[in-house]
Amino acid sequence: MSLAVAKLSRAKKMLVGRDTRVSGLMFEDAIVSGSLASGAAAHCMGVVPTPVLAFLTRELHAEAGLMITASHNPPQYNGVKIFGGDSLAYDENSQNEVEKIIENQSFSYADWQSIGQADYTDRSSLYAEMIEKNLTLDKDWHVVLDPGCGATFSLAPMIFKNLGCKVTAVNAQPDGFFPARSSEPTAESLNLLARIVKQLGADVGVAYDGDGDRAAFIDSGGNFADFDRILAAYAAYETKKKGGGITVTNVEASMCVEKMVEAEGGEVIRTKVGDVYVSKAMKDHKAAFGGEPCGAWVHAGFHYCPDGILSSLLLLKALEQEDKTLAGFVSETPQYPILREKIACKNETKQSMVKEVGTRLKTVFPKYKNSSEVDGFRLVLENGWVLIRASGTEPLIRLTVEGESLKAAKKIMEESAKVVSRCVEGKR
Repeated sequence: MSLAVAKLSRAKKMLVGRDTRVSGLMFEDAIVSGSLASGAAAHCMGVVPTPVLAFLTRELHAEAGLMITASHNPPQYNGVKIFGGDSLAYDENSQNEVEKIIENQSFSYADWQSIGQADYTDRSSLYAEMIEKNLTLDKDWHVVLDPGCGATFSLAPMIFKNLGCKVTAVNAQPDGFFPARSSEPTAESLNLLARIVKQLGADVGVAYDGDGDRAAFIDSGGNFADFDRILAAYAAYETKKKGGGITVTNVEASMCVEKMVEAEGGEVIRTKVGDVYVSKAMKDHKAAFGGEPCGAWVHAGFHYCPDGILSSLLLLKALEQEDKTLAGFVSETPQYPILREKIACKNETKQSMVKEVGTRLKTVFPKYKNSSEVDGFRLVLENGWVLIRASGTEPLIRLTVEGESLKAAKKIMEESAKVVSRCVEGKR
């Protein structure tokens, strides 16, 4: 694969990083071998968070960065995320180009005199210096950090301490089996962190996923901060600070993002699900902030990769400037009920079915405000919205509905599910 990336990017220098998964070294050896065989130098960063690898790819003027990680997925999985020299992850088109090169074996090998050189060095200090140069904290924060045995295990506690925080670290040892909790930080997987924060009387708890591109937050009362609401609250803060501007999020995020951002004079642009689409849209529209409701936030002023460590520190700064607790910061964002259903549909017809359902839904909800086919079909109504998407892995159509009240959400779901079921039955 690294041979194909080297060919596509015309790389002379490639960075390689990995999270703590047990298969990481095996992947690293293979990727470095391909890089050297292409004639490119391979600079191995060791265990680093994904956003650090993305930042360093740009900072060290490499043509490509290859991060070995399966992000928030279970420990038995692994993969590679590719970044360009601008810190943007490869989009679908670039990934397809890499796959074509592999399929056609159209990569090229350097001759023996031009084989690349490898070195092993930890340059994560450049990332820490960047944060400490651009961010100061005035309050004596007590933060409980939970890296989950993942890639942020040493860097996150060090940066927080350097910025003056009192840090209590849990699960801060590298272990690719993720024995302490799931590598995905959710309300369920962070029950222990929530208890620790409350018992210690800490100001906030912060947890990261396996590769550190996501962050989740616990308030001082031991309550998990809802992903949608905290995304909306922080987006509104950024909008207010800049006097307007664009926030980018995906089609599945709550409408509370629009409610909060538009109240501060901003605009929301929605993309396909996936942080690479959010990052690309941010660059295209010159947006300063964007994110997905899974804790993946992108800060374009720093780089274009979702960044858990940076996001958690910027959130603390926002709380300082707003003079609010985390609970108070989130409480100003409305919470709307979201319902989800899935309906069986053949793989060969599910994509066309989504389009047909979209056309019919417009007649069922004739007073809709707007529609989108960015990712599946999304219809915005006066009192909520409905999203119809074909599952990427199963013979299913997925329905997501949000309403201003539970009654409204149930009504929208009932009508939408009827349309989907009728369309599916009609194709059998």
